[in-house]
Amino acid sequence: MWGVVDDSADEPLNGLLWGLFRPDEDLSWQHKALCSQTDPEAFFPEKGGSTRDAKRVCAQCEVRQQCLQWAIEHDERFGIWGGLSERERRRYKKEHKERA
Repeated sequence: MWGVVDDSADEPLNGLLWGLFRPDEDLSWQHKALCSQTDPEAFFPEKGGSTRDAKRVCAQCEVRQQCLQWAIEHDERFGIWGGLSERERRRYKKEHKERA
């Protein structure tokens, strides 16, 4: 996972961050996300824990679609994103893949 970075390379970190910080990616929607104003623990419940509080926040959030899309594009495996759990996101991806 970790490697030696060649400081002489033109772009030493190119590819090392797995696309999380693409310069062309617009993340301004995150500043509007209601989850950034609430307890993050609600969005990452323990296994078997309730997701109700997080989903209630997501239901009121104006950037819910952007959040969900980001989680799907980045294959986010933990937490509630865009109002969906990991299992729900997998199902969503499968259903939308079949429709395409």
